[in-house]
Amino acid sequence: MSEVETNAAAHASGVRGADVRVSADAEQVPLIRSFAADIAMRLDFDLDAIEDVRMAVDEACSLLVRAAVADSSLFCSFDLLEDTLRVRVHVDAKSPMPPSADRMSWQILTALASSVTENVEATGDGHRVSIELVTRTGEAAAR
Repeated sequence: MSEVETNAAAHASGVRGADVRVSADAEQVPLIRSFAADIAMRLDFDLDAIEDVRMAVDEACSLLVRAAVADSSLFCSFDLLEDTLRVRVHVDAKSPMPPSADRMSWQILTALASSVTENVEATGDGHRVSIELVTRTGEAAAR
């Protein structure tokens, strides 16, 4: 199951924001990773920044897929501003454990993105765990 939906507001670059929903399965992570890299490329990120976006989204999705409830979905939202790509990823999970509990993965995420935040909120029968990544054009060379 895959579903892609674009928002109505086109930006000057011609790139639109997008919401993607796939099965919360490790086999779906490369799809999201490629989607993120394509968006970064269309926003004129340099090659290093595109690879950073690709790796950061891969790491965030992989972290959340491991926490996801069986047969659930992985949601990924791409929001575009002039020189910024904001990626929000979330899953439904049984455990309230935050993604930063996996210190190695969290360190990789914080090294690859301009900013990384996490959120865990209780839902009726579990928890929604989310990660938000923000990356700006040209920042890969500055790091």
